[in-house]
Amino acid sequence: MNLARMSANGHVIVPLEIRQKLRLREGDKLLFVEQANGQIAIDNASFDAIARAQKAFCGAAADFAVKDESDIQHLVDEVRYGTKTAT
Repeated sequence: MNLARMSANGHVIVPLEIRQKLRLREGDKLLFVEQANGQIAIDNASFDAIARAQKAFCGAAADFAVKDESDIQHLVDEVRYGTKTAT
């Protein structure tokens, strides 16, 4: 268990062990999430955003028939220029 004290203006020093577990670096944003039981969980907002994006895009490559980097480039060109290119 780790303990931190909040200053009068709301500043809290996150204990080193917690910073390491959350892979926090200077300037990172913390995400506070209220869980169903009312407890508040703290997470690294950057890692949470990446995890959500990975979950959201899961299966997208198959949906767009993307097999390699050239397929990605063709898809980018199609979106960017509004043209289909031969694959």
